Formats: sequence, structure tokens, C-alpha cells
Amino acid sequence: MDSEKHEIIIRPDKGFSAGWRELRQYSELLYFFSWKEIKVRYKQAFLGVLWTVLQPLALMFIFVFLLNKGLGISTGNIPAPLYYLSGLILWNLFNQSVSGAAQSIISNAAIIKKIYFPRLIIPVSAIITASFDFLISLILFTGLLLYYRWFEDYTFSVLYIMAGMSIAFLMVVITAFGIGTLLSAINVKYRDVRYALPFMMQALFFITPVMFDTQTLSQNWLTLILELNPLYYAIHIVRESMISGNLNFILTLPVWIVGVLILLYLSGIIAFRRMEAYFADIV
Repeated sequence: MDSEKHEIIIRPDKGFSAGWRELRQYSELLYFFSWKEIKVRYKQAFLGVLWTVLQPLALMFIFVFLLNKGLGISTGNIPAPLYYLSGLILWNLFNQSVSGAAQSIISNAAIIKKIYFPRLIIPVSAIITASFDFLISLILFTGLLLYYRWFEDYTFSVLYIMAGMSIAFLMVVITAFGIGTLLSAINVKYRDVRYALPFMMQALFFITPVMFDTQTLSQNWLTLILELNPLYYAIHIVRESMISGNLNFILTLPVWIVGVLILLYLSGIIAFRRMEAYFADIV
């Protein structure tokens, strides 16, 4: 008896869809993509995952000796190593997420041309890989908190700092997702992104308060411009949770920062979904 033949027809969604429902259906593929990215990142590296810890640790020491000890820049009530490391691990999360997502479609051009799967998996897997590195760096940060006996001296729970770090993590991931997916879509058509991206990330690093506090700036207009950066509030949340011992200060954060995060997310997802149909033809 002849076996029945089944024909599978793939049609685009009617109207606009962010694609998250389809992404859940391909969750296993997302897992394998992310795991592949993690394995490739540390393949044949002698120190392996230790590089995730060594890079922020080395920069932290440079900032401590050059800025704090050398130039005498104060870090307030927070010890200099803790102050700089809290900013560095969040910055590295953003940097690796955006850089990885922006180049992800081009890097996976071969598989995109062969089979169908939700293309959103590719930049999301790059952000998941960066989040894995962030979790490893978070162990270093927690160890430094214990080294300084931060909890004993200030008698507040580690839960407050971890809660603040979780909120900061979410803000950074949303920001990185919006920018990363937008750049990944643009990069398919205009390869100038690969040349502009390093400069853009370097410029963002210097206007993000990893090394300084905007309160030390003498020009108010400059402070206002720098505080438009969502990463400013992410780092600010962590440092304030270390000083105050609670999260009450979050209530004083400007409401418009939520609007900025939503705008970044929508800009990225709309641009990506609009250009997604042409990836296989252009890439």
C-alpha cells in the first residue's frame, strides 16, 4: 500500500508578529545554537572559561591603580575594586551581546540559506551566550563582596544586591537586544556595520559610568546627556543597592527610562522582522 504523502507549506504570519511564540516552538534549537556558541567561544583555549573572569579582573586592577590610586579619583563609600567591577561586568554583558548579535546573521549565513527556522534564534543565542559569561563574572563579584566583608559591615542581605543586579541585568539585556537585532538586520544589507561597530562600542564605553560617577561632572548639561543612557541606570541600581541596603531608591528613577527600553526593543524587533524574509537572498 502506498504511503500517504504529506506536503508542508510554510506561510508568513498574517500581520506583524514579534516571533516569540514561534521561538518557543523551536526552544530546543535555541538551546543547541546557544550551546554551540559557548563551545566555539572557548574551543582550544588553554584557560577556557577562566578568560571570562580574567578580563574584567585585569581591567579592574588597571582602573584601581590608574584612576583610584594614581589620579586619586574617589569611589565614595564603595571600595574601588567593587565599584569598578560592578560596572565592568554589566558593560561586558552589553558589549558581548551587541557585538555577537550584530554579526550573528552574517556568521550563520550558510545555515540560513539551507533550512528554515526562526531567524530570531540567532541573535538571541548570542545574547544567551553573553549572559552565560555574565553569570560566571557574577561569581567573581560575589567573591569580592565576601572578601570585603560587605554584608557584615553594612548589615544588609545579599538579596538586595542580587535583586538590584537582576534588575540591572534585565535592563542591559533589553537594551542589547534592541540594538543588537537592529544592527544584525542592517548588517545583512550594509556591511559597514562591522567597521562602525567597534568605534560605536568604544564611544559608548566612555559615556557609560563604568569608571566615573556623573555626579562628579561640573557641567549639568553633560550629566543630563549621559543619563539618557539606559546603562547608566543599570549600573546606578547596583551601586546604590550596595550603599543603601534596599531598593527603595528605584522608586525615584525616572519613568521615561521604561519608555526608552520599550522604544529600543520595538525598534530592534520591528526592523529585524521586516527584513527577515530577505536574509537568505541577500546574505
